Amino acid sequence: MMKNKLYMVLAFVMMTAMSAWAADSLVEQANKAYSGENYQKALELYLKAEKTQGTASALCYNIGNTYYRLKQTPKAVLYYERALLLDPGNGDARFNLEFVREKAAINEDTGSNYFSARMLGLVSSLSSNTWAVMGIVSFLLLLTAIGAYVFAENVTVRKTGFFGGITLFVVCVIANVCAFYMHGKAVNRNDAIVMIGTVKASTAPRVAKDKSEVAFEAGEGHKVTITDSVMSQGVKWYDVETPGGQHGWIVNKNIERI
Repeated sequence: MMKNKLYMVLAFVMMTAMSAWAADSLVEQANKAYSGENYQKALELYLKAEKTQGTASALCYNIGNTYYRLKQTPKAVLYYERALLLDPGNGDARFNLEFVREKAAINEDTGSNYFSARMLGLVSSLSSNTWAVMGIVSFLLLLTAIGAYVFAENVTVRKTGFFGGITLFVVCVIANVCAFYMHGKAVNRNDAIVMIGTVKASTAPRVAKDKSEVAFEAGEGHKVTITDSVMSQGVKWYDVETPGGQHGWIVNKNIERI
């Protein structure tokens, strides 16, 4: 009985190792195809690797680059966004995303001022795990500061503990809020990219008959946030919101979740 269990474990380990090796081999082949400017072949191999080993930030970045070379801008934007969702610290993906958006004139009207946009960019530049670690470290330092304030006899040390504790408390709260925000963003995946030329979002989950029923228009590569969904006459519609706060209904096939 023990031998059978041991064989099953060994077989599982070998299958896992072979699967990982096959995926790595696919990526290597894709890299060679990309270097040889055979972008269609590279794309096929990258997508096969994604299906085999799952999604990874570096792989999404490579797929985004390949789609860009194939002049498929919406798909390139989609995969750069996915790379950043998995690893907000992927500077290459962030640079390429900004480059592609600028070149394709994809300007997102966030409706926010410069300060709030910068703050959101700062929060999104770190992963939920990084923010969580910062929260834990600041909490432990906060306990140390409290201890210094309560038990130290030196006035300078007590003042340092008091004011340092206030600062660390604020940092701890902010870090935890940012961690929850980034975790929810990664888990819920409600953001999506418009995949066709120009989408006319309707004021209701049906095809707009005239201009009065058009909520807004969004071009390919633009980001929207899915807030609700409904089935209407066999078609799935998403209620989406633009970064600028506009709401409208779009057919599900016209957008793809990040």
